[in-house]
Amino acid sequence: MLKEAHRIVVKVGSTLVTNQGKGLDHAALSDWAGQIAKLKHLGKEVVLVSSGAIAEGMQRLNWNVRPTALYELQAAAAVGQMGLAQAYAASFCDHELNTAQILLTHGDLSNRERYLNARSTLMTLLKLGVIPIINENDTVVTDEIRFGDNDTLAALVTNLIEADALVILTDQAGLYTSDPRKNHDAMFLSEVSAADPALLKMAGGVGSSIGSGGMQSKVVAAKRAARSGAHTIIASGRETEVLVRLARGESIGTRLLATIPVLAARKQWLADYLQVSGTITLDQGAVNALIMDGKSLLPIGVTHVTGNFERGEAVACLTPEGREVARGLINYNAAETRKIMGKASTYIETILGYVDEAELIHRNNLALL
Repeated sequence: MLKEAHRIVVKVGSTLVTNQGKGLDHAALSDWAGQIAKLKHLGKEVVLVSSGAIAEGMQRLNWNVRPTALYELQAAAAVGQMGLAQAYAASFCDHELNTAQILLTHGDLSNRERYLNARSTLMTLLKLGVIPIINENDTVVTDEIRFGDNDTLAALVTNLIEADALVILTDQAGLYTSDPRKNHDAMFLSEVSAADPALLKMAGGVGSSIGSGGMQSKVVAAKRAARSGAHTIIASGRETEVLVRLARGESIGTRLLATIPVLAARKQWLADYLQVSGTITLDQGAVNALIMDGKSLLPIGVTHVTGNFERGEAVACLTPEGREVARGLINYNAAETRKIMGKASTYIETILGYVDEAELIHRNNLALL
């Protein structure tokens, strides 16, 4: 699974990056950096979702007991995030790799414009060979709007960047038919379908005392990732060189398989589930470029715009005769699209004063009907 994957999201939990919740385990962070560097040498693109900010903040503030007040947790996260970013930057620097810190909230991924901004930034970082290190923005979120755990965040990032695989590393070997600490007859599951309705019942109650998400949250994350076509591996981060061995094809942990390919899943989502907020009419050359050549839609191919859509919303693409042939997420709002339609992409910055993307709709954000 991981051997064939090109783009991978790796999530490491609190137990794997901290000293039993007391500050960061710098040796562990160095090891993760070394393993990810080896994945890069194997031609993989890797995004790392890492916990550890609050634990590091508590140590820096000399707090021995984890606070319960939200504002104190947020303060610890703010302090600790500095240490987490510094530690990872130093560890990856040893392998001549740059890192980038990305802090996300649920609002960043539920708002379509911010969703596209986050996606564009992450795609650019991957293209530049940078390792994005993602954490929830604990400093500003509240209980009502937070992801709840980094398993959920990792799954949403997997969807965001269309990753081929999600690897969730924990202190458990993988998924069992029931909690092995309570039931000695529990059987280990090496491979299952992520869509299996019995998985949540099997995963109930299995977790660590440090992390916020138990095994159940990992199964939910796998189900989320599968909706966008990504397979998930839940494995023990205590295994030596676990990421490298997985990337070489070794069977470790539990594989939760998606039933549809990544790109097909995204196209289905674009075609079937998004409400259209406007239409753009294309000339015949643009229609042919989409249908016959699989190209992105450029502003030069647009002749007419209707609606008052915002950047990131779904629009319908029409032929000169008015027949819908595609729909996708547009990179410019309606007013901007009207200004740049019929113009070459090289003129976007001159006309608007800035350029977000050269394409009006990127082919990965467009589904043919």
